[in-house]
Amino acid sequence: MDNMDFEDIINLTTDENNSGERIDKFLSDMLSSYSRSYVQKLISDSLVLVDNKNIKSNYKLRAGDAITIYIPVPRELEVTPENIPLDIIYEDDDIIVINKPKGMVVHPANGNPDGTLVNAIMAICKDSLSGIGGEIRPGIVHRLDKDTSGLLIVAKNDKAHVNMSEQIKNHEVEKTYIALVKGFVKEEEATINMPIGRSTKDRKKMAVNKNGKNAVTHFKVLKRFKNYTLLEVKIETGRTHQIRVHLSEIGYPVVGDTVYSNGKNEFGVVGQCLHAKCLEFKHPITGKSMKLEAELPEYFLEILKKLEN
Repeated sequence: MDNMDFEDIINLTTDENNSGERIDKFLSDMLSSYSRSYVQKLISDSLVLVDNKNIKSNYKLRAGDAITIYIPVPRELEVTPENIPLDIIYEDDDIIVINKPKGMVVHPANGNPDGTLVNAIMAICKDSLSGIGGEIRPGIVHRLDKDTSGLLIVAKNDKAHVNMSEQIKNHEVEKTYIALVKGFVKEEEATINMPIGRSTKDRKKMAVNKNGKNAVTHFKVLKRFKNYTLLEVKIETGRTHQIRVHLSEIGYPVVGDTVYSNGKNEFGVVGQCLHAKCLEFKHPITGKSMKLEAELPEYFLEILKKLEN
């Protein structure tokens, strides 16, 4: 903290009405400009003190607690803008919605310093991006796996970012995916309600885990083929790899998924046949109901043609 510059230092004192409330919830309610996840990061970075002591996000408040919140100055983003063509479905002063291609990483990381969606977005939006996601994830409200294609919302300012994050947290954003799975699914529609957490066998993978977080996936059959089924999938929660883990767990892995199935498929597709086709949400500033769609990518359509022949 000694070498850090601060945008703001906020001091609050609690009373009896706040007693017993979690500090992360209290602060996200009090500081409406910041999401709960951002508040939790401040706490984990020791930038929230109670009576000059570090606490955890689950700290229960007591009357008379003196809270100090240090809001750091956003650090310069060390990511290079790149002129990468993007399929922009919608754009205004507050948000931009992209149809992300399969194979594109969303944000830079070790091994993927460039060629990401963030690199491309920075070239398009320049200085107009929310800083809440941090230096590596500017404007990124939610994510898609590298090999999942489809719609992704990016926030251009902090107010839009906070609102969209709240909509997602409160399950007010309806996400519809199209998935091609191995196997003949007999049920017309079903719900998978199984908690998901880190795999105890492989920490790089997720798995159905009784100690994991609540995860709910709904699906219905769109079309059946001999050994494959085309599904419409909607998720209530947004756990890492949720659709892929859930469908694999019930015996219908997504075609091309090398992580949660044997990965073998007669079509030779690299990456899973999973596409985020539709997003329904309220515009974060105007409140207008939005419904945006992105058609299936060409490789996906080609596979469906082969199955129909």
